[in-house]
Amino acid sequence: MLKQRVITAIILLAILLGALLATSPWPLVLLLTVAAGCALFEWLRLTWPGSPGAMPAILGSLLGLGVLAVAYQWLSAAPAFWAVELKSWLNFWVIPGVAIIWIAAATALVVRGQAQQKTHGVWLSLFGVLAVLTVWASLVQLYLAHGAWYLVSLLALIWCADIGAYFVGKAIGRRKLAPKVSPGKTWEGAMGGVVAATAWVLVSMYWPGSFGATLALRWPIGLVILIAIGLAAISIVGDLFESLLKRRAGVKDSSQLLPGHGGVYDRIDALLPVAPLALLLTGLPV
Repeated sequence: MLKQRVITAIILLAILLGALLATSPWPLVLLLTVAAGCALFEWLRLTWPGSPGAMPAILGSLLGLGVLAVAYQWLSAAPAFWAVELKSWLNFWVIPGVAIIWIAAATALVVRGQAQQKTHGVWLSLFGVLAVLTVWASLVQLYLAHGAWYLVSLLALIWCADIGAYFVGKAIGRRKLAPKVSPGKTWEGAMGGVVAATAWVLVSMYWPGSFGATLALRWPIGLVILIAIGLAAISIVGDLFESLLKRRAGVKDSSQLLPGHGGVYDRIDALLPVAPLALLLTGLPV
């Protein structure tokens, strides 16, 4: 299992780096589009009321095709009027709304920890569509506006939070963070993750073009620290939220699309709430 996990991780990193380093934005946009379709398929399998049948796969495919058409317009020299209006609608209404849902409603569900009650499937499924759409739109726009290094540094914030939480939790973790949702996570681990992510943002502030540097250009240092803490915390909420959905569905992984790693949603759960907030905090592209 470990060997399979390592091999899959190496392949995924190679694909991601290749897409980020490509001279054209299309490789990364296509990668994000495939990931979005797969993530929605997996999310809906966890939340669909009753027997999902083929609907998660159908809706995941439709989302992928839809955002691909949007990407074609956004990347063209003269995008259609509807594509420009859609971007404005997403940036000023949908993305802020989804960010609020992550901060308020998703956090509340995680805190309540009702892992055995499979209710509100329709609303959770609808939220899944919006959450996946907004993370795709946010990442594509951030990449086009700020470049590959910005995106890597933003992902590194999430990686630092995850790695810090794992090692600190293993070393000194005692108090359970959300025992009904994810018994292995501890308050000590969460604090370790927040500290690691905040330290990364502060260090990366000195590298032009990074997420941290972009934050520092827009906000005073005190607010940059608070933002880093908040993003690390909401990344943990994203992780715990998926754990809640999986427990309610009675499954260990969102799917088996990635050998040794579960599903695509398992890999990007923490990114779903972070990317829309990153877009809002570093400025909306015009």
